[in-house]
Amino acid sequence: MSKTTQLDTFNNSHFKTGAPVLKRVFWYIVNTLFFNSFIHSYALKSFFLRLFGAKVGKGVLIKPHVNIKYPWKLEIGNHVWIGEEVWIDNLDYVKIGDNVCISQGALLLCGNHSFTSPQFDLMTGPIVLEEGVWIGAKSLVGPNVTCGSHSVLSVMSVASKNLEPYKIYRGNPAQVVKDRIIK
Repeated sequence: MSKTTQLDTFNNSHFKTGAPVLKRVFWYIVNTLFFNSFIHSYALKSFFLRLFGAKVGKGVLIKPHVNIKYPWKLEIGNHVWIGEEVWIDNLDYVKIGDNVCISQGALLLCGNHSFTSPQFDLMTGPIVLEEGVWIGAKSLVGPNVTCGSHSVLSVMSVASKNLEPYKIYRGNPAQVVKDRIIK
């Protein structure tokens, strides 16, 4: 087998969204009106996420112009901050721990396509952001990545492999630049 066996590979026609068409249509409307717009009500956004199946903790702040693909594949811990223009493209499960900051324009990308397949089969994998993680502005976290507790992914960096706890990463691909010391 190839190195991509860590990812679940689907012939594009076999991918499961995890929800019926009507639910996806209603979510698209709610996402467009309340998340991917200028509306600032954090409580309302959390309410809608829960309504559509997300697990959402207390004190979650979701800024304007956020796009969430499938809330039923999303878990958000307590006191999480999600910045403007974040895109959670969760074709697979995304778990965001307590006290996480996802900065402006960051992308959590759970899917990719197989360049070895003539049909470009979809490959998906989960993302886990453990407690205290900070994802910098315009950064990307790819499928099957766990960002360890209190790790930092610096501005415009790409995490295609797991990040170790209490380390600061920068670049594409992200490399450790120093330890994160919290005083």
